[in-house]
Amino acid sequence: MKKEATYVDLLPELSNLLSESDDPIATLANASALIKQSFPLFSWVGFYLLKKGALVLGPFQGPPACVSIQVGRGVCGTSFAKKETIVVEDVRTFPGHIACDSRSLSEIVVPLKKNGAIVGVLDIDSHELATFDAVDRRYLEMAVAIIADHLTTV
Repeated sequence: MKKEATYVDLLPELSNLLSESDDPIATLANASALIKQSFPLFSWVGFYLLKKGALVLGPFQGPPACVSIQVGRGVCGTSFAKKETIVVEDVRTFPGHIACDSRSLSEIVVPLKKNGAIVGVLDIDSHELATFDAVDRRYLEMAVAIIADHLTTV
């Protein structure tokens, strides 16, 4: 229940924080920072944005990451291609998983939609197995909708 309460508090705080800027980089940077600081089990929180047919690293919090991911590859590319949130309890069981951080054990990826088109993904990793569940899916999809509402361009 604590996780859900954290999300309930996070959503209005996220909306308020993002209303302070109309710059897309600042918006995504503050969103990743707020989400990461709210959940100690999240080892990496960031965005990959569609550029020239690939997902390119955007603002994030955590260790260095892969710079570019092909659409359809790994969890991020698969989520983008399928246009759906993907929850992976154990990344070692996900076919084609891209290990940007070898310590990552679980992951959730949520498509970022703007004006009906997917423009990127929110990617979150954890160094623990099975960190993410239906509660994360539900609230992170709401968080991404709030983020998209505050993006002027990507």
